[in-house]
Amino acid sequence: MLDVEGKIGGLVDRLANRAIWQFVRTRRKLETDVPLVSFTFDDVPDSALHEGAGILERYDVRGTFYIAGGLAGQVEKDRTLITPEGCGELLARGHEIGCHTFAHRRVRTAGGLAADLDRNAKYLKSVGVAPPASNFAFPYNAGWPLARPELRRRYRSCRAGGEAINRGSVDPLMLKAVEIRQPEQHAQALSRWIDELVDAPGWLIFFTHDIAPRPTPYGCTPETFDRLVRYAVEKGCRVLPVDQVLDRINW
Repeated sequence: MLDVEGKIGGLVDRLANRAIWQFVRTRRKLETDVPLVSFTFDDVPDSALHEGAGILERYDVRGTFYIAGGLAGQVEKDRTLITPEGCGELLARGHEIGCHTFAHRRVRTAGGLAADLDRNAKYLKSVGVAPPASNFAFPYNAGWPLARPELRRRYRSCRAGGEAINRGSVDPLMLKAVEIRQPEQHAQALSRWIDELVDAPGWLIFFTHDIAPRPTPYGCTPETFDRLVRYAVEKGCRVLPVDQVLDRINW
């Protein structure tokens, strides 16, 4: 029964995302002559701090880390989530902290979305994020049309999945992104997206979770992540956190 419910829920997520991307008319023109890349992290396991942030800094670039305060410090079977102290360290090292809700539920199923977002803002303020986070990532990459007014009121951008480069007419509340995930051969081949970006500039947003020698299905190894960051820099991409890209394209 739970498996059926999960499949139905996944179908609803995909249909809602598709409807937003196809029919929402609140769009902005994305114009850039320079290929833009953002490396982002969801949930933020502690390995994203210890490995991911360090790799970005090795190439003198920074990323965006979408934090869900309700996950802080949780120890799971194959990962440990970042602590409040870790969030503060990311901020001190020049990375951007974004919002990923507090309870880490799909926005369509989260009763009291405004209260949940307020709660996460309070959590982030406690680790030094003031004023509140400017950018948001949907838990499970699942957008929801009815949530847009509340999200628009709070954030400059919202990010989902979509496996595409942002170009042309773009919805800032439903940015597309490419996932860095397992199997490792898939993650290693993602450099092709950077080649495509260089050929036709736009904004390529990568997202992942853990960066570990034995990653979860939703992460990759440090070697693969290093290779992607290095390749983007060597190919002449401007690698920036999400908020800095928004400033650069005047959104």
